[in-house]
Amino acid sequence: MDIRGHGYTATENDTDLSASTLLSDVQTVADSLYRDESPPIVLMGHSMGGAIAVHVAAKLTIPSLIGLAVIDVVEGTAMDSLGANHAFLNNRPSSFRSLEHAIEWSIRSGQLRNVQSARVSVPGQVMKSNGVGSDSVISPDESVDSERHSKATSRVSLLTTPPIAEEGEGSGGGRDDEEVRRDKDDHESVSKSEIKELYVWRIDLAKTDPFWRGWFSGLTQLFLSCPLPKILILAGVDRLDKEMTIAHMQGKFQMQVLSGCGHAVHEDVPDKVAEIVAGYLVRHRFSEAKEDFKSLFPGLKFP
Repeated sequence: MDIRGHGYTATENDTDLSASTLLSDVQTVADSLYRDESPPIVLMGHSMGGAIAVHVAAKLTIPSLIGLAVIDVVEGTAMDSLGANHAFLNNRPSSFRSLEHAIEWSIRSGQLRNVQSARVSVPGQVMKSNGVGSDSVISPDESVDSERHSKATSRVSLLTTPPIAEEGEGSGGGRDDEEVRRDKDDHESVSKSEIKELYVWRIDLAKTDPFWRGWFSGLTQLFLSCPLPKILILAGVDRLDKEMTIAHMQGKFQMQVLSGCGHAVHEDVPDKVAEIVAGYLVRHRFSEAKEDFKSLFPGLKFP
C-alpha cells in the first residue's frame, strides 16, 4: 500500500505523517480489505515503511498477523543519520524537465541502481507542475510509455558516475559536495520559464522533519518485542547497531545481508529479495514450496 502523501494515494491531510497516523492508516486498510474474515498477513516494509510495519506489529491490532519483514531500517543507524538528511535533500534537484530526467537522476545519483525498477517507481514519486500551483499527480497510465522507456534506458545505460549516498546516509557517498552540486545544477540548468511543464517531487520530505524521530525512536525494542517470526533484510552489515547485533546472535530474528546494492534493496535486487521472502515464508510454514523451488541462498534451511 502507498502511505498517505506517497505514490498515488491522496488524503485530506497528506502532511500528517506521524507514526500514530500512519499506524492507523495501515489498520484501516487492513480492516477495509478483509473486514470479518482476515487471511494470515505478513507485514513487510522498507525504510520508513519498515518502521511503520514494526509499529503496527508491536500493537498487535491485526489479529491475523503472522509475520514481519523489514527492509534496511535499524534504529541506531537511522537515528544517527537524521542530521545528514537535510544535506541529502538540499543536494537533490527540486524539479525535472521530464520523467526521463527524473529517472536518469535516480540512477546517476545512486538512489537506485536498477533501471527497470526506476521506470516503475520514479513516476510515482513526482508530479506534473506548471509552476502556478496546479500540480497534478501522475496517474499510472500516464507513466513513462515504451518510447520514453527506450530513451531513458539508452541514456542511463551509459552513465558511469559514482553514486552518492542513499537516503539518510549523508550527501557524499564517494563524491565531494562540489560534484554533487554540479550534478544537481545539470538537472536544473534550464530556466523554469522556458519549460511549460515541470516534474516536481510528490512530497516535500523536508517538511516531514518533525516526524522523523517518531518513526525510528524505540524501534529496536518494538521490533524485538513483536511475538512473531521476524526477518530483517539489509544492504550491508554496517547498518546493524550493537543492540540488534546481540539480538541476532541470540537468534531473536532472521537476518539476510545483500551486498552490492543500495538503500532501496528491494528495487536494486528484486529477484534476490523475492527469493529471501519466499524462503522465509516456507521456513515458517506460512507457505508450501513447489517441487521445483530452489533457494538462491544454500545456507537457508527449509523444513
